[in-house]
Amino acid sequence: MLRVALTGNIASGKSTVLALFRSWGATVIDLDEVAREVVAPGTPALAAIAQRFGRDLILENGMLDRAALRRRVMGEKGKRDALNALVHPEVLRRTAALTDEAARRGDAITVVDIPLLFENADPSAYHVIVLVDAPPTVRRARLIEQRGLAPEEADVLLAAQLPSVAKRAKSHFVIDNDGAREALEARTGKVWEKLVEQARQFA
Repeated sequence: MLRVALTGNIASGKSTVLALFRSWGATVIDLDEVAREVVAPGTPALAAIAQRFGRDLILENGMLDRAALRRRVMGEKGKRDALNALVHPEVLRRTAALTDEAARRGDAITVVDIPLLFENADPSAYHVIVLVDAPPTVRRARLIEQRGLAPEEADVLLAAQLPSVAKRAKSHFVIDNDGAREALEARTGKVWEKLVEQARQFA
């Protein structure tokens, strides 16, 4: 099974690329979904977050108030590091389990969406790294216009990640998402063809 890491800074367009890979037959593991799963009501990670950052972060339905948590750790590296220390080990364990399940099924290509691959994960665990990239000005505009963030919130989120120029040098494929959807689909399709070729080596 070909293990592919899909990464890119926030608002780069990873979700669109991931959806395309899924539609073309890839097994997809979305770390945003996994992250929500590991902090679901009753999980050890959720209890640890409440103890460390405040029980008022738990909504009446028992779910984590993710927006409030983001605001609470925003701009404070110590708090972000503490949160990552609580959540990321659980995310990595669950991701490894899902990847093992895909391998046992004999899936040809598994794509794992890892936004912080170079910051918090192990790139060497993957055969191929695909980076989705867009100019910082474009990503900032998307955060403000499409996600409704205040400009200062967008700036903090953008500053918290490694510059994409460093990530480009460490990636096998780079998909630039600086224009129309049609261009993104065409570029993604070319990368997919290469992944299919490489997956044949594992058949």
